[in-house]
Amino acid sequence: MLLFYILAFSLLIITSTFALPHNLEERQQRAQVITRCTVPNTEALTFDDGPCKYIYDVIKALKDSNATGTFFFRGCIYGQEDAKRVKYAYEQKQQIASHTWAHKNLTTLSADQKAFERITGAVPAFMRPPYGNYNTRVLDVAGIRKQTVVTWDFDSGDSTGASVTKQKSLYDAVVKKHPSTILSLAHEVHASSVYEVLPYAIKKLRGAGYKLVSVSEYLGKPAHQRVGKPSTRTMIIMALLTPDPNGHFTHYKILGIGMRVYFFIDWIKYHYELGVLSAICSFCIPST
Repeated sequence: MLLFYILAFSLLIITSTFALPHNLEERQQRAQVITRCTVPNTEALTFDDGPCKYIYDVIKALKDSNATGTFFFRGCIYGQEDAKRVKYAYEQKQQIASHTWAHKNLTTLSADQKAFERITGAVPAFMRPPYGNYNTRVLDVAGIRKQTVVTWDFDSGDSTGASVTKQKSLYDAVVKKHPSTILSLAHEVHASSVYEVLPYAIKKLRGAGYKLVSVSEYLGKPAHQRVGKPSTRTMIIMALLTPDPNGHFTHYKILGIGMRVYFFIDWIKYHYELGVLSAICSFCIPST
């Protein structure tokens, strides 16, 4: 009986709390798509797929060069260490932006995560769809969230396995062409990108006269929709119960401890959207 109530409560949260507007009159204006900047002699260094353990060194390299980066973080940031990294980037005056929930292809998902607001108190004004893929549904969802969609016009190649030598040659080539502006794509998850390519790129770009700025500076727009206070922290333990062939819930998987309480609700919604929700239970312990 207890399991029945757990399931009923979880599904009630999913179906009643998180539904996106379906009526046309409830929709906001479709999101704008940015592929390049408007301020001459600027370059926006952007980093996808974090927060990663290398973020501290990325930010140090940027600050040592009087540069500002933009970090498109995944929304799936349950763990305390991930939250700590996001907060660190925000406190170091780097721009934080959304790279969606769990790096799923947005053309098949609707996103409504608020993890960044809960960690930093700030609501990002920009998002980047994974792989740069978007359709009218993506733009509608981004519009509902009042976010601007950002892609890129220069790819460092690190996500496709380009060697350090190849990545450096790509920066050499774009600097030689010297376009008025550059909106670059890189990833903070690769050590070689952080320790070998990034310092080289910063030196080359600054040597060519580019000012290294955030996307918001690059576009002359606010980085955040609003800035408030982070959510109160709550200890939470979550478990996924998977039924065996006989319908008995025999497998328990602890997903994490020390998370924000709202992450549990987002986690329910995420798995429900993917169609893999069997049953969920949790208990919360307020932190001091």
